[in-house]
Amino acid sequence: MSRFWQQFATGGWLTRERVRIYSLLMGGICAAAMIGWVALSDGLIDRNGKPIGTDFSSFYAAGSLVLEGKADDVYRPAAHYAREQQLFGPDTPYYSWLYPPFFLLVATPLALLPYWLALAVWQAAGFALYLAVIGAILRRARATDAVAALWLPVAAAFPAVFVNLGHGQNGFLTAGLLGAALCLLRPQPVLAGILFALLAYKPQFALVIPLALVAAGRWRSFAAAAVTVVALVAVATFAFGLDIWSGFAASAEMSRKLLLEQGNVGFEKLQSAFASVRMLGGSIPLAYGLQAALSVAIIGGTVWAWRKPCDAAVRNALLVLATLLASPHTLDYDLMLLGPAIAFMVSAGVSGGFRRYEISALAAAWVIPLLTRSIAGMTAVSLGLLISLALYGLVFARALHHRDAASIADGRIAQV
Repeated sequence: MSRFWQQFATGGWLTRERVRIYSLLMGGICAAAMIGWVALSDGLIDRNGKPIGTDFSSFYAAGSLVLEGKADDVYRPAAHYAREQQLFGPDTPYYSWLYPPFFLLVATPLALLPYWLALAVWQAAGFALYLAVIGAILRRARATDAVAALWLPVAAAFPAVFVNLGHGQNGFLTAGLLGAALCLLRPQPVLAGILFALLAYKPQFALVIPLALVAAGRWRSFAAAAVTVVALVAVATFAFGLDIWSGFAASAEMSRKLLLEQGNVGFEKLQSAFASVRMLGGSIPLAYGLQAALSVAIIGGTVWAWRKPCDAAVRNALLVLATLLASPHTLDYDLMLLGPAIAFMVSAGVSGGFRRYEISALAAAWVIPLLTRSIAGMTAVSLGLLISLALYGLVFARALHHRDAASIADGRIAQV
């Protein structure tokens, strides 16, 4: 047992060959399952009576309404659902549209294409962005030959990739934009700010990023982000009219009450402290209270780390994880954000050595997106939340260690 625990603590069990084999097996099994599922579908409808790409059907329906000059109908559930039924059949479930109006600037061009092609373009472009960003993160770390040879199969076979593909969702875009913005923060702060602003289509993820930028004194990025958000709002208002914002506000309220508080989306799909309390039968006030306490702690720790001298990869990993944990509305496909978080942690480990339990925690974070929904459905335990918390704790400990080491070094210099 002691030998097992030692291997677990040091990560010695995860050899290069095992990483390669596990990635190939996971990627092969998931890819085969998805291909088989699509092959068994009836046209655009899968074996469960849902459109292939499920949530993407909402994007496509919204875009098609805009093309007909009916942008306001996007935020009218009855009209939006009627369009989904028109496109995919009367028995299709309803997939709601809950995004800010400027995300219609993405959905509308896609609706110019046939559905299959639009879905393929959407996912292929997002996947390419995600892979490019993971590669960029690791290249900046002067990765070893082993990391250089393995990062692509590991990133491509990351189980969250297949969760996102199955939903036709925007996890690739979210992970790609946030990872790219963090990579560019120092060399190109204005471009980094623009990329941060493009994440505004997920407003629930805006709790930590602005505060971290202020704490680090990244004023050019902060200003660029603010200006870009204002520009996005202006363009959407010009394109779709001022009234569309009242429709968005109403949809946001509906999302809060039905999808978050009442769990109509399924609490097992949500990866937050709020959802965990509700899944265990806790009240809505208790869920909000626990989520608020966790969010304050997470945000406070992240702001502290961004104010102090710290390895950039460590700070970046901390911010990505904080973005996941601070929001009460984090879904399983949003665990795509664990991809850049893992990459930043590998970068820090390559540069400064891995600390105890980090390698095993990173391996767990890699595999858990495949399991978290089913495990939560059976046990009411959210593995996605737990591993995100564990990783945050490990990254914060690394940041704290770096600060202590820097303080000792400063003290020695002062004594000379």
